[in-house]
Amino acid sequence: MSIMTKTRERNVQTVKELGKVVEVPINAISANSDQPRKNFDTEELTKLAKSISQDGIIQPLIIRKAQSGYELVSGERRLRAAKMAGFRSVPCVVVDISDKRSAVIALVENIQRADLDFFEEANAISALIEKYSMTQEDAAIRLGMAQSTIANKLRLLNLTAEEQRLIRTNSLSERHARALLKIGDEAQRKEILTKVIRNKMNVAQTEKYISECAEKEKIKKSYRKRAAVFKDIRLFLNTVDKAVEVIKLAGIDTQVQKKKQNGFIEYTIRIADNSGEEVNI
Repeated sequence: MSIMTKTRERNVQTVKELGKVVEVPINAISANSDQPRKNFDTEELTKLAKSISQDGIIQPLIIRKAQSGYELVSGERRLRAAKMAGFRSVPCVVVDISDKRSAVIALVENIQRADLDFFEEANAISALIEKYSMTQEDAAIRLGMAQSTIANKLRLLNLTAEEQRLIRTNSLSERHARALLKIGDEAQRKEILTKVIRNKMNVAQTEKYISECAEKEKIKKSYRKRAAVFKDIRLFLNTVDKAVEVIKLAGIDTQVQKKKQNGFIEYTIRIADNSGEEVNI
């Protein structure tokens, strides 16, 4: 059989696979590099593995041809559970799609099933935008979300890795995380987050507490600004006083009057000239 004939038969086989449910060896399927979910609950996977052992895999995995074997498009939990259950092959549907489309499908599937926590979702959207040079508007259209929703989710990534870890491990909500973003100072934010966790504050309590903290910080900044201005005024007044002292040391008769009135500081300096006449400045 010629090489051309073998290639033609292989292409025919690939076409037959497309869109149909086929059994594929598990070891022939590689992970999706754009899989947005990073954390898999072992207990949940164990339950799914037991269910698969009894009833099989009801919904086939979605895969696509790769350079070597196949690459998973969607169905990561089912694939992992099947491995735990000791399956050697799994039912799959082979699709012919681009890298970008594969990444979008993987993300949409996880979002629709609520398999991702909000930080994983934000990281996945960010990676999708960066890797495929999308705008937020492009991502919103492809994921079926409002652009404002995309923007709000991406803002969550402004929280530090440690803050994200604390929010995750203490089961705080996305609204808790968004409320924290109102605090720009990292040290203050960490202090607030610690108190929220310690006192087990709900969303409403957290938002109220953060608003109070933000208002206090606003007042402090106002005081600091006023203090800085007042400090500048004192520097100017000290400069004038030193100038008067220099004139006096030169033996020139000088008189100074200071008066505060209607929010102003009024200076009157009287310096005698050489002719004995007085000059008001």
